[in-house]
Amino acid sequence: MEILEAGYEAIDTEKILRRKISVKDGVLNIDGYFLNLKSYNKILFAGIGKCALNGARVIEEILGDYLTSGVALDVKIGDLRKIKSFAGTHPYPSEQNVAFTGQILEMVKNLSEKDLVICLISGGGSSLFELPVSGIDLDTIVEETKQLTAKGADIYELNKVRKSMSQVKGGKFAEICSPAQVVSLIFSDVLGNDISVVASGPTVSDIPSERVKNILVVSNADALEAMEEKAQALGYIASIETDRFSGNAKEMGKELALRKPKPKTCILFGGETTVKIPENHGEGGRNQEMALSALPHMPPDSILVCAASDGWDNTDHAGAIADKELFEKAKTLSLSSEEFLERGDSYNFFKQIADGAIYTEKLGSNVSDLYIMLYK
Repeated sequence: MEILEAGYEAIDTEKILRRKISVKDGVLNIDGYFLNLKSYNKILFAGIGKCALNGARVIEEILGDYLTSGVALDVKIGDLRKIKSFAGTHPYPSEQNVAFTGQILEMVKNLSEKDLVICLISGGGSSLFELPVSGIDLDTIVEETKQLTAKGADIYELNKVRKSMSQVKGGKFAEICSPAQVVSLIFSDVLGNDISVVASGPTVSDIPSERVKNILVVSNADALEAMEEKAQALGYIASIETDRFSGNAKEMGKELALRKPKPKTCILFGGETTVKIPENHGEGGRNQEMALSALPHMPPDSILVCAASDGWDNTDHAGAIADKELFEKAKTLSLSSEEFLERGDSYNFFKQIADGAIYTEKLGSNVSDLYIMLYK
């Protein structure tokens, strides 16, 4: 848990922004990219995704009187001074999300070259920030998303379809802001950090524009590096195997559990698995499913931790742990991990075993998932 906590601390939205953004004598410095705030008539903020609210707090503080107004569209709501806060639905868009998107679009109407739009784009934005193209209704987008998700589509496949049905994705939001200067702070939650896929790339177009600057602020690698450092401090031989871990959660959990143990080692992974959802399924998330699939196969003196970086594994569990002791405990409670796995009900399995589930509440961060394989 100390190793996982180090990962969460390293991707804390507010800490990252305070470290990478500053204003001095009217000049905004974004990790080495400079803008003279005095040269703009209006400076607006558009925050989209699970990091929007936490990021908005810091942006208000750093920009101070330079900030004209803004909108933060997140899964949670909070008190802000100049920025309006809205909480939308996730993982599927809704009419309320469309209405909140309208608030952002209204804010950026009729801008000039003397205006600046600072965006904060993060995971979850694909469902939160939505305006269907003409001829496609919201129900169609929701149904397409559900079908693709149930089939185990990855985020690249999913967001390619989402872009084709939206007026604000795939660089279209940046076009709406034109001719204003757009600077986008991107919090990557996708494998390989393809910024065009994060929240379906509202400011990332296939045709580059001199009026749009996209800056990758944080990714899964930041969490993994902090976790590696913590594991080494605790006396483990630690290594990061990949930040692009992927595959079917049910298969990948078992695969990790069957690896030959290497004493006193900590192997770290980052990425995102997929889940094929059975009919009449229960509750769960990809991290809990991965831990559950590993559970019967875990060797003694080893632990697998699977956790969502946003603290929300499709349920109020952030994820789960798997080890032999937990498996034996489940048997004494007559809980069959195989049966729960078969019906896609990992949440209710771990809910019934003390120390199995990981709780963090919703976090203001999102860089895909974090996995720890630890050997005594």
